[in-house]
Parts: sequence; structure tokens; C-alpha cells
Amino acid sequence: MTQAHDKLIGQVPERIVEVARLQVTPYEGRVAEYNVATWLQLPGLANLPVSLLINYRDGGKRREVAVDHGKVNAHSKILLSGIARLPVKQKIEDMQVRLRSAVPTQSLVVEELFVQAVEPARKDNDQVLASSQG
Repeated sequence: MTQAHDKLIGQVPERIVEVARLQVTPYEGRVAEYNVATWLQLPGLANLPVSLLINYRDGGKRREVAVDHGKVNAHSKILLSGIARLPVKQKIEDMQVRLRSAVPTQSLVVEELFVQAVEPARKDNDQVLASSQG
């Protein structure tokens, strides 16, 4: 059996994690959605498949969600992106963007990392302002 190798791409700041509006879905319960994109240089992994994951703690339980999969190009670069749908029972904490590969990563250069809530939570003040302007 092959062993997966995970490498931390970046820690998501708490202020970004907390902004997402929780949606209620029939099968998953409460879900927070984030747009995630990263440009990576992965020397030594040219033409090999890799996966982009979000790893987080929900209460006392560690969870992970796959965001995207792709093959590193001949120049050892890859763009991975997608929407991370994170099921939440209590609260999302310690959110990390990680790379998984079948071969150990010698080095990892993060050219760019982007994480943003798909839909920000509304504050009561925003609703009051919107209704008073309309």
C-alpha cells in the first residue's frame, strides 16, 4: 500500500475562517464554503499527481476535505483551486491548506495562496443599513 505525504502550504488566519456564513444542507448539516487557490513550485515532482486539501479541527475532532487534484507540469509548477465545503458540527479551528503527494516533497515554494469565504456572514448592522437604504 502506498503512503501519502502531506506538506503544509499555509495556515489560514482565524479572521478569514470566522467570516464564512454557515449554510444548512439536508445531508451534511451545517457547511462553511471557502474559495481556495494556490500556485506552487514542487521541484522533484514534475509530472506527478498531487492533491490540495483543507485540514481543520471541529470541536475536538480533526477533519479534512479534498479541494482539487492535478498533475504537476514539466516545469514543476501547478495551480490548484476549488471550493472547499467544510462540514461543521461545532466550530472550525486551526484551518490549514495542505498538499498531499505519493512521493515525499523535497521542497515547496508557495508562489500564491488565496483563501476567502464564498459567502460572508451578514452582520445585523449590514442588514439594518441595507433595509434603511431600500
